[in-house]
Amino acid sequence: GDGCGHVVMYQDSGTLASKNYPGTYPNYTLCEKKIQVPPGKRLILKIGDLDIESQKCESSYLTVQSSSTLHGPYCGNVMPVPKEIILDSNEATIHFESGSHVSGRGFLLSYASSDHPDLITCLERANHYTKAEYSRYCPAGCRDIAGDISGNIGEGYRDTSLLCKAAIHAGVIADELGGQISVTQQKGISRYAGGVANGVPSPRGSLSDKRFIFTSNGCNKSLSLEEGFLSKSQVTASSYWEETNEFGQLFQWSPDKAWLQVPGLAWASNHSSNREWLEIDLGEKKRVTGIKTTGSGSTMLNFDFFVKTFTMNYRNNNSKWRTYKGILSNEEKVFQGNSNSGDVVRNNFIPPIVARYVRIVPQTWHQRIALKLELMGCRIMQANSSFTHSMWQKPSQSTETSLGKEDRTVTEPIPSEETNLGLKLTAIIVPVLIVLCLFLFSGICICAALRKREAKGLSYGLSSAQKSGCWKQIKQPFTRHQSTEFTISYNNEKETPQKLDLVTSDMADYQQPLM
Repeated sequence: GDGCGHVVMYQDSGTLASKNYPGTYPNYTLCEKKIQVPPGKRLILKIGDLDIESQKCESSYLTVQSSSTLHGPYCGNVMPVPKEIILDSNEATIHFESGSHVSGRGFLLSYASSDHPDLITCLERANHYTKAEYSRYCPAGCRDIAGDISGNIGEGYRDTSLLCKAAIHAGVIADELGGQISVTQQKGISRYAGGVANGVPSPRGSLSDKRFIFTSNGCNKSLSLEEGFLSKSQVTASSYWEETNEFGQLFQWSPDKAWLQVPGLAWASNHSSNREWLEIDLGEKKRVTGIKTTGSGSTMLNFDFFVKTFTMNYRNNNSKWRTYKGILSNEEKVFQGNSNSGDVVRNNFIPPIVARYVRIVPQTWHQRIALKLELMGCRIMQANSSFTHSMWQKPSQSTETSLGKEDRTVTEPIPSEETNLGLKLTAIIVPVLIVLCLFLFSGICICAALRKREAKGLSYGLSSAQKSGCWKQIKQPFTRHQSTEFTISYNNEKETPQKLDLVTSDMADYQQPLM
């Protein structure tokens, strides 16, 4: 039968494994796959694991056939297995064959184009590296590879976690695409919180010597925690449920209760169908990078309502509703929601949604449609290069989220605190410059008068002043050293505040400061 197991192939990278990996592969099976990268690029292969039961590679083996070279056969201990194979072409055929055997995991390999020489496999862990900071390229298809991770995007991940799988959990890369990751190693913590995110479970972890954190662009903050957000935003729904208990008390599961930060009841629809929706008006166009959902049990233990799967719709002013679609297909993407009513599940949008209005449309649920949520993202910054990460670029015509007529204005100037701060600094600096110019002009006039009087043989001032020159007299009282620094901070980015020094030189060497 078919001896191929886990296979995910994208235009620039991919992952292949034998059937049942890391379990025992079948007897008398065959797996043959052609892999390729864009023309003009060379193919790089990394063999993460190879365990084939064969002494002489007669009936069970793995080969890699390029246009001009056969690499292999590889099996057992007959021929050393290279960790990396760089081919002279952009395509190759992977051939795996097995005979009768008792044990053996088979193989797992990853590939990428020569644009990514820092390619790693899905099996590499953070404790394989000693550097405090490093960057690597993860191939597509690491989400479903066997191996544990522990931690979350906030506190970091235990250093025994699989790097690429943790990056998918954190929302740094998409499993369908792969991508570049930047990692910082830090001192470990006593306990790692778990949780499900992007289809990857992360069990709780115990004490470790080190942990690692992914470097991100900072656009993953809770939108509902922004100052004034809950008062500016509006939440509406197709319907909501009103319940009267046995004591005659009325409970309204209204849409305003849908926020995760609001204690009490959740939003619940009056009807249970996939035509129900919950709509959020963000007040302005924003970049939405993720969503957290939970069921009724997070705050009301006597109810067991939750949404299992859902889709996302979005629009801007005076535009039609659009469906968020999968990266590699032209079909709407169905997100995996909750499996119980109490835990919080996170899903990231890669590429992000850029819109003012978003809708959550439940597809499947348990007992009744009910949920509480939190949106993650940031305001749109003008010409912010940190948002041009390759994982947010549209890979094909199928994903319409990051392009389109409505979204081409994502870098339009918008009023911001930085603009107001610049105006305030200008109002302070301009009068200061005028005063300094008046002092300089007065000094020149005094100097000229002194020289004129000296020429007539008149004595003026002290003898020490005459010897030192007129500039010495003027310069000395006004000697200035580096001025007090103004610190400009940016609320929407995790960057070190930039310091603006207004005056850095003595008055004699004064020149207009760079603004």
